[in-house]
Amino acid sequence: MSSATVLCQSSNCTHGNPPSRLECPTCNKLGIRGSFFCGQECFKSNWKTHKIIHDLARSPATAANPSQGTTDGTFQPFANFNYAGTLRPTYPLSPKREVPDHIPRPDYATHEDGVPTTEMKRSGQPPRLLNPEEIEKMKFACRLGREVLDIAAAMVRPGVTTDEIDAVVHQATIDRNAYPSPLNYRNFPKSVCTSVNETICHGIPDRRKLQEGDIINLDISLYYDGFHADLNATYPVGEIDEDSKKLIRTTRQCLDEAIKICKPGALFRDIGKVIEPIARANGCAVVRTYTGHGINDLFHTAPNIPHYAKNKAVGTMKPGMCFTIEPMINLGSNWDTYHWPDNWTATTVDGKRSAQFEETLLITETGVEVLTAGSTDL
Repeated sequence: MSSATVLCQSSNCTHGNPPSRLECPTCNKLGIRGSFFCGQECFKSNWKTHKIIHDLARSPATAANPSQGTTDGTFQPFANFNYAGTLRPTYPLSPKREVPDHIPRPDYATHEDGVPTTEMKRSGQPPRLLNPEEIEKMKFACRLGREVLDIAAAMVRPGVTTDEIDAVVHQATIDRNAYPSPLNYRNFPKSVCTSVNETICHGIPDRRKLQEGDIINLDISLYYDGFHADLNATYPVGEIDEDSKKLIRTTRQCLDEAIKICKPGALFRDIGKVIEPIARANGCAVVRTYTGHGINDLFHTAPNIPHYAKNKAVGTMKPGMCFTIEPMINLGSNWDTYHWPDNWTATTVDGKRSAQFEETLLITETGVEVLTAGSTDL
């Protein structure tokens, strides 16, 4: 799961949608997260379309709008939203899945607003260097994460809903006495992120059935014995077109080549220098809004790892550091993101497809170890 910067949510921001802190007060009261604007001007100019979210949140069952529903009881929750592509959410979402009481969990799991308090307290501190005992715990958590991803991947086929995949991921995670890290993280409602077609990241599992020709990214994160694992991969659903095949190959190549430069003394900013030329050479763009991140007893922490060239990431790699590299690559030349009103789902702005791969890495005395590696990975 990637780290994010909340940009101005106005669709006609005259300032280029910069990182923003002015939150819509009504959204805050309704429990809708991520509704930020760069100033009163953008907030007021976007009000007519933005307030639709409030109406939907107050009456999510759309009982007053039966035309939005279907005979099977599903409906599209954001009827007036201008989507970038053809993908649509299919609601209602299933109830929040339970985690047995005996399973240890991170602090945000029980926080009403999903706030990762410890992460916030340690913000700004340098990356942690894990000791041998902590490294062994990280390795074990990451092996469990790989097992769960492989189980989820076996579910990918036409006709399966992403909510059904979420149910399998959740059960596989708690069967291992682990906690699904995305669940309630900043109020994320599910145990896995399922990002289909033009979705870049943070797709919420719902009742939409996968279709022949789709692509889907499964982003697995879990918490075991005090440490998090984080990994993801993009899969074809049945037979896919050549552009989608190229996109998946390119994205995996971007990650693999970036991993190869990781070793003590390597600069974090050089990761993007490796990734972007590969993407561009294959007619693709590197997403800039989301980054890789440090991971250990915290889900997201230092260092921050951009995937694009000419970035300003600080720091060098040292033995004992754990972090993710997780490039998000879009078909075409547009790297920007477009957010759905659920305040999580990030898509491409032009509706073209996006893919992602992620591994959790450990810097060793002599190089790098891919803690989440599968049988065919580095």
